[in-house]
Amino acid sequence: MSAVEERARLLTAEVLAELPEQPGVRYELHEGKLVEMPGAGGIHAAIVVRLVLLLHQFVTSRRLGFVFGDGLGYILRRNPDTVRIPDVSVVRRERVPAAGIPEGFWPGAPDLAVEIVSPHDRAEEVHERVRDYLGAGVRLVWVLWPKSRTVTVYWPDGTARELGPDEKLTGGDVLPGFEMTVSDLFVVSLEASSGE
Repeated sequence: MSAVEERARLLTAEVLAELPEQPGVRYELHEGKLVEMPGAGGIHAAIVVRLVLLLHQFVTSRRLGFVFGDGLGYILRRNPDTVRIPDVSVVRRERVPAAGIPEGFWPGAPDLAVEIVSPHDRAEEVHERVRDYLGAGVRLVWVLWPKSRTVTVYWPDGTARELGPDEKLTGGDVLPGFEMTVSDLFVVSLEASSGE
């Protein structure tokens, strides 16, 4: 297949948006190629809810912007298109389009993107997602690892730092003043695994 034929087969964000919905199945685009995203488990979903609630309370009380849970797609790149759906994201108020919150995919990157690693995720895929976020202008990426109860924080300059359960996770200049102990993110997984 020629490069021209290959390019013609790549999907756009607009085509992705028109795909029929199927229960339990969602798709992203990576450089124009369709990527099926498996459904998440209960612990993953509970951590998403916990983090959305914590961030929502912090962000809204300071009128910093908007917090979104799993489901909002961001168009990170065009030609070929990349659309990613972080588990949790924050968009600062100054980066909201003049027309307001878009109905469909968000045109551009969030300020904070959070990925919660599931048992079926491969490390290579997680790193690819982080590279996509940072390459599109995300200012802060958190990758949560429920099994080890750690968080890896990534910054645009290419640096990363792993935080253990007793360390503090902060919002940096994206969410100034936000701070919590890493283990507090995983309280729901601890409760689930201990039968409480």
